[in-house]
Amino acid sequence: MSDVRVALVGACGKMGSLIIRRLLATDGVALSAAFDLVNIGKDVGEVIGAGKLNVLVSDSKDLSSVLKETRTDVLIDFTIAPATAVNAPVAAAAGVNLIIGTTGLTAEQRTNITEAVIKNNVSAVISSNYSIGVGVFFKLIRDAARYLGNDYDVEIIEAHHNQKKDAPSGTAMTAAEIISKEMGGKDFVFGREGLCPRGKEIGIHAVRGGDIVGDHTVMFIGNSERIELRHQAHSREIFVGGAVMAAKWVVSQKKGVVYEMSDVLN
Repeated sequence: MSDVRVALVGACGKMGSLIIRRLLATDGVALSAAFDLVNIGKDVGEVIGAGKLNVLVSDSKDLSSVLKETRTDVLIDFTIAPATAVNAPVAAAAGVNLIIGTTGLTAEQRTNITEAVIKNNVSAVISSNYSIGVGVFFKLIRDAARYLGNDYDVEIIEAHHNQKKDAPSGTAMTAAEIISKEMGGKDFVFGREGLCPRGKEIGIHAVRGGDIVGDHTVMFIGNSERIELRHQAHSREIFVGGAVMAAKWVVSQKKGVVYEMSDVLN
């Protein structure tokens, strides 16, 4: 069986370089193309300090033609929402499957990507978090919400490094959506200021500072007790492993479908 040919957008960034190194260390996958806004024309391996790989950094403007020329199977995108919103439909139109870890996508952007996946009969995994541990975290908070019900107030606190652009995090929003669904639908309140008596909403709070990779705490608070469920990421490597796992997985799945990381883990 031939290797899954994987391309990467944002190849020269922190996440990009980590993903490339993981691809090189993983059986059954091969780096087919690399895209970025910088270092165009240079060998991506030399740019990230991994040695010559004979894969040149291409301009994202040439995404469609390069993906076709390199016979790419899967494109991994962990960049920013405006870029992903443009690149993902282009890749889908080129017949390439998608692994998207970009957070901050609007509902309209997400819908456009989904429609492109369906129209072009490719597969995609779109997830706010590719950590295996976060997959378990989501399951635990779902079970807690199911058992505790509306007798408990819910607060979500997330913390990330000071360079993260969007707030709250995609993972915090996914957690809130999971809990809301189990509790029959809840409004979300983002931080609090001034007169704001608590109702039955889910409170969501964002902290930004230093080099925090990613912390998420969900608090179920009753009158005489509280339960806290927490996931702490020590390294970006946890997201990298899940993304490469998803890239290997998605090529053999039913086409025209958008999956989540929970599907990969199952």
